[in-house]
Amino acid sequence: DPQVDVVVAAIVGAAGLASVLCAADAGKIIALANKEALVMSGSLLAERCARSGARLLPLDSEHNAVFQCLPCAALPSQHQDAISHLAQSPAYGVESITLTASGGPFRCWTKVQMEHASIREAVKHPNWSMGQKISVDSATLMNKGLELIEAQRLFSISPSKLHVLIHPQSIVHAMVQYRDGSVIAQLGEPDMRTPIAQVLGWIAGAAHRISSGVKPLELARIGRLDFEAPDVDRFPALGLAIEAMKTGGNAACVLNAANEVAVAGFLAGRCKFTDIAACVELVLDKMANSNELGSLESILDTDRQARAIADEVLTRFDLGFA
Repeated sequence: DPQVDVVVAAIVGAAGLASVLCAADAGKIIALANKEALVMSGSLLAERCARSGARLLPLDSEHNAVFQCLPCAALPSQHQDAISHLAQSPAYGVESITLTASGGPFRCWTKVQMEHASIREAVKHPNWSMGQKISVDSATLMNKGLELIEAQRLFSISPSKLHVLIHPQSIVHAMVQYRDGSVIAQLGEPDMRTPIAQVLGWIAGAAHRISSGVKPLELARIGRLDFEAPDVDRFPALGLAIEAMKTGGNAACVLNAANEVAVAGFLAGRCKFTDIAACVELVLDKMANSNELGSLESILDTDRQARAIADEVLTRFDLGFA
């Protein structure tokens, strides 16, 4: 539609990919809340944005926080291609990007406790109000793994320069470290109205800020900000996502598809909470490789195959054979 300037991509999961690619081909400004579109598509989405002149702006809270901490936040009329190269350009001196995670409802749980986690417990996020699927992803830390892959694709930064910190208060959303030792962080209440307002303000003019209705941040009231390293032994989904990011090729697409099926299986009572990561790992072992997916058709075909295998794995879990 030529009358549309901005497309908000907020469809959850793989279902949102085709519409995002259409918006990219049409040269639209895309406010991206659907992380799966970048996770699945590899370089395809960025290439289409570069070809058409589409601008890709991050709505996801952590990636929007990174965006605000990078030099591009002070520059007008940024192109997707320009944004994606700011983090890797030597001129800007970016050493690393850190995304934070609350740790989810099971941050202090043992692996044995998590084996018996209920659906109700898994979808109860300590800080954010979200839908069931993303709440379960936050509980497994898969959500943070998907966000790492999204950040790698969005900012074209080496996986070795991407890190995760557990931050239970969800006040610091991301940090960017520079070569001079400086670390620039974005802080705010855990409220999606803030990144939405930032993107809308950016569209109006790069230095423009609009009211979001979010209450002012009171650090004295909060009192302390805690950080700890993630435990990939208790939360193997994060480790699987990191390995998929390093592998490249079809691995992230396979990871996402298997995870969507496994989470749906958990929510339907087909498997235990701890079976989610186990299912994803089995599908990755069977399918993941470093061959790039160069077309929408190849992406969707990989997605379908991974879903079918994941469903077979869940059936085995259900029957007690896995």
